[in-house]
Amino acid sequence: MEIILYSIVFGPFLAALVSFLIGKRSKELRDFFVVVFTGFELALLILLYFRDVSINTAVVTGISGVMDMGLRFSVDAFRVLYGILAAVMWFVSAVSSKEYFAHYRNRNRYYLFFLLTLGATEGVLLSADLFTTFLFFEIMSFTSYVWVAQDEKEETLRAAATYLAVAVIGGLVMLMGIFLMYNVAWSSGYFQEGAPVLYTQLKGFYQALQGQDKTYVRIAGVCILFGFGAKAGAFPLHIWLPKAHPVAPAPASALLSGILTKTGVYGILMLTAYVFLDDSTWGGILLVIGVITMVLGAVLALFSVDLKRTLACSSVSQIGFILVGVGMSGLLMDEKLLAVRGSLLHMVNHSLIKLVLFLAAGVIFQNIHALNLNTIRGFGRKKPLLTYIFALGALGIGGMPGFNGYVSKTLLHESIVEYTHLIEEGHLVGFFTEGTMKAFEWLFLLSGGFTVAYMMKLFIAIFIEKNADKKLQKKYDGMCGKYVKPFPAALLTICATFLFAMGVMPTRLTGGIADRLQVFWNFGLTVTGQETETLASQITMHWFSAENLKGAAISIGIGLLLYFGVVRTWMMKGKDRAYVNRWQSFFDLENLVYRPILLKALPFAGIFCCRILDSLVDGFVVMLRKTLYKDSPIPQELEEGTRLTKFMGELFNKIRKKRKKVMEDSVDYVHLMAQKHEQITEERILVARSMSFGLLLFCIGLVIAVAYILIR
Repeated sequence: MEIILYSIVFGPFLAALVSFLIGKRSKELRDFFVVVFTGFELALLILLYFRDVSINTAVVTGISGVMDMGLRFSVDAFRVLYGILAAVMWFVSAVSSKEYFAHYRNRNRYYLFFLLTLGATEGVLLSADLFTTFLFFEIMSFTSYVWVAQDEKEETLRAAATYLAVAVIGGLVMLMGIFLMYNVAWSSGYFQEGAPVLYTQLKGFYQALQGQDKTYVRIAGVCILFGFGAKAGAFPLHIWLPKAHPVAPAPASALLSGILTKTGVYGILMLTAYVFLDDSTWGGILLVIGVITMVLGAVLALFSVDLKRTLACSSVSQIGFILVGVGMSGLLMDEKLLAVRGSLLHMVNHSLIKLVLFLAAGVIFQNIHALNLNTIRGFGRKKPLLTYIFALGALGIGGMPGFNGYVSKTLLHESIVEYTHLIEEGHLVGFFTEGTMKAFEWLFLLSGGFTVAYMMKLFIAIFIEKNADKKLQKKYDGMCGKYVKPFPAALLTICATFLFAMGVMPTRLTGGIADRLQVFWNFGLTVTGQETETLASQITMHWFSAENLKGAAISIGIGLLLYFGVVRTWMMKGKDRAYVNRWQSFFDLENLVYRPILLKALPFAGIFCCRILDSLVDGFVVMLRKTLYKDSPIPQELEEGTRLTKFMGELFNKIRKKRKKVMEDSVDYVHLMAQKHEQITEERILVARSMSFGLLLFCIGLVIAVAYILIR
């Protein structure tokens, strides 16, 4: 098991170097190697799951001595299944990348960091403690930066800088939180000094603390949440998603949206399930962040007229849906099962949906090199396969009954309704009031409506409407059957069909996935005698009952109103009914808040403080120089000679004067003694130099003589 595990985590790092070296000789062989290796990685994970994974146990292994903390990995159903999902997405992206990058430069660099990021991502998903998670999390952030900067255009580099800045700041704040939490864990005596702090060992840690230690853990939790939330794309650190996804290559965007954001959610899940288990304050914080993220992302997506930007903003909104579920799991305490299953299933659903949608967007871009809706309008007409793939992704993310998104969104919606009912019946002292929860429920349904509206906007623009330019439309119609190669098309079709299968078999297929994903939340198998049953079977969900369909119907109705009342009237203008971006650039949070603070306000404040401190230090130094460290008077330097020669010369001058032998041409003994002193000094220096030269020659001769004797 350990050999397979370490091959999964560290194998891609070695394969990245091999692919880079192969790429120097043969591009075709490199592309083939990357596809084969990602397939091999997927096979290893499947082998690990069926060979060593049990649904209700976790095996922890590690490498000691790494940075004095060690690396530790956990093998359980949740981690390995999500690792399999990541490997599937990497394999499909690798296949699509070959065609997508046919005319790109720096492909060798892309594939190098493509595999490095795979290893780092698997390291995060299989990590068993915060330190291991952080280490691979930071590697993943730096290697994926190259994806965003791939084109090296001005806009691309600016977006990449934003991505890197958010990742670095988030990572530093997270590291501070990890240090603080480890310090409390060791100083409180809960763990032995220097002992590993595994996620599973943190259960009960927060609840066992008292007073100031508990406050420190809350602060540490907020810091770690900041770091994970930055990668997840949660408000207010979502700014990198709408900038990075449109400029990154489509296969990379699929991974950025589908998997890398989920590593941030993974960290938040670990904190919620292990450290702040059943903590209503923590759950309330996550719920508020989730609601804001969910609504904001949906609004941004509706206003966007760029295909990939719309999908990126949609990712922000869907991360909000997931965080709503995670927050509800903290509020519902013992009744959290619906929220847990909804969160985990929506993670999987969103990953698969965005894989399909971003790669479909990549097919469009690689053919016409445009993403603006007015330019790509009508491209999908007479292309039934692409229509099928995109439609299944759009219906899934829109939460349409019969598709996978409906299943997870129904669970999330029901968790909110259940919490409201528990408050009404007095079975639960709510962290929020009944009215607040009803407002959250309507915001949830409204966000679902926005999702329906912006996906209708994309689908109708690309696959139903005709382009205003008739020549361009004729060109698009002539691409039928030539716009995508068979193998990538087959993989995309399989992935899209799986979305539908998960929706039509919500109990057997989707429920079975949820049973295995929820294991880390202590919802594994419960054993009674010889029988085993899952907690999922204790819940009877009538997926297509009138009550459950009601929520989906409300969102669909809101979506139709938004599309026909806002998109078709306010967001389109002119005879050609061109799409218009009505979102004011003034509301760009990065340019409005973050860049002015980080690039202007903070440097100005720092310079101002430094100048004040510099003035205070200068004044303090001047004061010391005038008081305690006042300079002593410097004795007058002699014109020539030394004090001794001057004394002796003046003495001889006085003796001569007393004897009355002073003549007009008599010599001044002070000057004479100074000359003699200078002469003696020069002679002494010459002698010393001569002796040094002679000693040097002697040494050289001695070395030559010894060498001659030894050689002979």
